[in-house]
Amino acid sequence: MNLSFFDQFTSPSLLGIPLILLSLLFPTLLFPSLDNRWITNRLSTLQSWLLHLITKQLMTPLNKKGHKWALILTSLMILLLTINLLGLLPYTFTPTTQLSMNMALAFPLWLATLLTGLRNQPSASLGHLLPEGTPTPLIPALILIETTSLLIRPLALGVRLTANLTAGHLLIQLISTATTALLPIMPTVSILTTLILLLLTILEVAVAMIQAYVFVLLLSLYLQENI
Repeated sequence: MNLSFFDQFTSPSLLGIPLILLSLLFPTLLFPSLDNRWITNRLSTLQSWLLHLITKQLMTPLNKKGHKWALILTSLMILLLTINLLGLLPYTFTPTTQLSMNMALAFPLWLATLLTGLRNQPSASLGHLLPEGTPTPLIPALILIETTSLLIRPLALGVRLTANLTAGHLLIQLISTATTALLPIMPTVSILTTLILLLLTILEVAVAMIQAYVFVLLLSLYLQENI
C-alpha cells in the first residue's frame, strides 16, 4: 500500500516509450496561428494579458539591466505554471515532483545570475559575503556562513518546489483512498471527507500557482543582487 502511494511519481510509459516525450509537444498547441493581426480571438487576448501581467510582476523589482532576462523568466514561469496545473488532473504525471528536474532548472539559472554578478561587479558580489561593520574575530565564521547560504540557494529552490507539490499530491491520494474505503462502511463520513478533498484540491491549485511564482520570483531577486 505504501509503495502504491508513490507510484504516481514515476514517469508513465506506453510500450516502453516514456509518455513525457509526448507531453512535451503540448505547449506547441498554445502557440497562436499565423495571421495578419496580432490578436485574433479571445484566447490570444487572454494569453497576451497573462503574459503582460506575469512579465510586469517579475520585472518590477529589477532595474533596466535585468529586463534582458524577461523572456527567460516569463517562459520559466509559464512552463512551471502549466506543468503544476496539468499535474493535478487525473491520470497525469507531474515532472516538477522530481527533484532532478527542479535542480536542472534551478542550478543553471542560479549559476547564471552568480556569474553575471561576478563579471559585471565582482567587488559588490563578493561584498555580500561579508556584512558591513562585522567585528574582526567574526569575519572568518561569517564568510563561511554566507558562502554556505549562497551555495545552498539552488538546492533550496529545487527542494521547496518538490516538497510542496509532492506533499499535496500525497495528501490528495490519501484522502481520496480514505473516501473510497469509507463509502460502503460509513457513507456520512465519506461525504465529509469528499468535501475535505474538494477543499484540498482547491488549495493545491493555489499552491501550484504560488510555487511557480515563488520559484521564478526568487530567481529574479537573486538576479537583482548581482546587477
